[in-house]
Amino acid sequence: YPDERYLKMVMELKPEQATLVPDPPHVLTSNAGWDTQKHKGFLTDIIGQLKEAGVRTSIFAEPDEAIIEGAALVGTDRVELYTEMYATGYLKDPQLAVSNYVRAANKAKELGLGINAGHDLDLKNLKYLKEQIPNLDEVSIGHALFCDALYLGLENTIQLYLRELQ
Repeated sequence: YPDERYLKMVMELKPEQATLVPDPPHVLTSNAGWDTQKHKGFLTDIIGQLKEAGVRTSIFAEPDEAIIEGAALVGTDRVELYTEMYATGYLKDPQLAVSNYVRAANKAKELGLGINAGHDLDLKNLKYLKEQIPNLDEVSIGHALFCDALYLGLENTIQLYLRELQ
C-alpha cells in the first residue's frame, strides 16, 4: 500500500519496480485489485511521484477491461492481474477461469501496458496461465513457492517454476 512509509522506502532504495496494492499495511495478503476509477486521483499522484524518481510502476488490478483502461489513464507502466479467481476456478474449468484474464491482458497490451500476474499461482496452474497469456512480463509467486521449497529445496523449486514459464 502506497502510504508514507512505503513511499519513503521506495524513494530511498529506488527499486526497478514498485507494485501498488490497495490493501492497508496491517492486512496479511491482498484480496482485491485497485478500483482505478474511484482512486484515479490518488493513483495518478503516487504513480507520478514514483515515475519522477525513475521507478517503474505496476498496480494490482482485477481482470476487467474497464479497470485496465483506468490503469492506463493513471499512468502506470504495468498492471499485475490479481489471479485468485483464476486459481480458484482453474481445477474446475481452466478455460473459463482464464477467459477474463486473457481479455484483460489483451486490453493491457493494446494500451501499451506491461502485464504481471500474481496471487495463488503454483506449479499446477502457472503453465496454463502463461500459455494463454504469452506476453506476461512477470509473475509474483510467494506462498506456493516457499511451501514447495520446504519439500523440494529452493534451487529445485525455482527451476521447476522457471520451467513452467518457458
